[in-house]
Amino acid sequence: MSDNIPFEIQSEIIKRLPVISLIQFRTVSKPWQSLIDSSPFIHHYNTQNTQKQRLLVTYDDPLDSDKKYVSIADDDDDTFPHQKLSYSFPLLAKLLQHSSIIGTSHGLVCLYGSDASGKDMAVVCNLSIRKAVGVIVPNLPSGTTYGIVVGFGVCGETNDPKIVKITYVIDRWIDIESVTSIPWQVEVFTLSTGAWRAPYSNSLPSRSFHFNMDSVVIDGVLYWLALDGINTGRGRIYYNLIVTFDLTSEEFGEIHLPDSLANTDDYNLSISKLSKSLVVIKTFMNDEGFGVWVMLDSVPKSFVRIFTIKSPDLSVKGFRKNGELIIESVERHPGQRDSSVLVAFDPDSKDINDFEINASAHSFCVYPHIETLLLLDQPDFVIYDQGKATLQSGELKAQGI
Repeated sequence: MSDNIPFEIQSEIIKRLPVISLIQFRTVSKPWQSLIDSSPFIHHYNTQNTQKQRLLVTYDDPLDSDKKYVSIADDDDDTFPHQKLSYSFPLLAKLLQHSSIIGTSHGLVCLYGSDASGKDMAVVCNLSIRKAVGVIVPNLPSGTTYGIVVGFGVCGETNDPKIVKITYVIDRWIDIESVTSIPWQVEVFTLSTGAWRAPYSNSLPSRSFHFNMDSVVIDGVLYWLALDGINTGRGRIYYNLIVTFDLTSEEFGEIHLPDSLANTDDYNLSISKLSKSLVVIKTFMNDEGFGVWVMLDSVPKSFVRIFTIKSPDLSVKGFRKNGELIIESVERHPGQRDSSVLVAFDPDSKDINDFEINASAHSFCVYPHIETLLLLDQPDFVIYDQGKATLQSGELKAQGI
């Protein structure tokens, strides 16, 4: 940019550029790098983000079984789904063992697994700028009656990434009345402080809840599938519900499901989002297809079934921003390993758009995604443990990563 243009005007122009251009502009001049790296700029850029939505697609390569990550521009023109970018996770994420993605929010991706010593660890990544931070997740000793579920989201007001850990009783048949308290039932990690703490609110989830790892973030609220039970003359009867956590107020809530969803086996349910609406997906018994319910106007129990597709080889993986279903279709190969393809299906026109990706069967996952500058102001290779931040560059080099 010309030196004749005031720096304030240059700043306004820079704010409108895509992330990849901003990363390149950081190398042009020290004033631009100082501006782009500053926390106020990152906060403003994320708050006013006008970046186009993308789809982060993960799958297992059918040739070598390696996990692949592809970002696809979710545009409403004829270029979909051809604008693809291949991603690899930052180096710190390679320290994780047996990891899986537990959530995406504001362009960040959170993986959860364990480090080389066996400690539970989450790694929050920005794939666009290849930055990541690790967080050791405190857990109870193995062999106890407790388990944990972990969720991830970014607070919309502060742009502060948060990890939420809930400890719950694993045994469904234990007399829950005999459990007077659960150790460290809820803890919240905030990146701004680098430490775990109790939530602001005292509204903790019921001690009788059993949590599913399936979660989604919509408009600053985390949603989990959960299971609860009531005692009757015929014994304890379980039903499905959804537990919510507001990432700003840190208050918990409950959403009760219609009977057709509440009274089915919990492993037949999953949750997703369609635009800014919560979606529950039910797989029918004997793999006979699936139904899709959407919650109307954020009113609990006001779920309406919007799709039903009966086919044993199809499953819903998510939605495009225009409402099209993203479906994994399994292709059977007698005598060989089955494979899968991914397609977008328009329920109105019945048009099908192939993503042109071949994968191992049942390995696709799809997450809405945008580019962001969050984590740009964080140091490389840092892991937070018990309120302390340590750099892991030496450990990464020792492992040849």
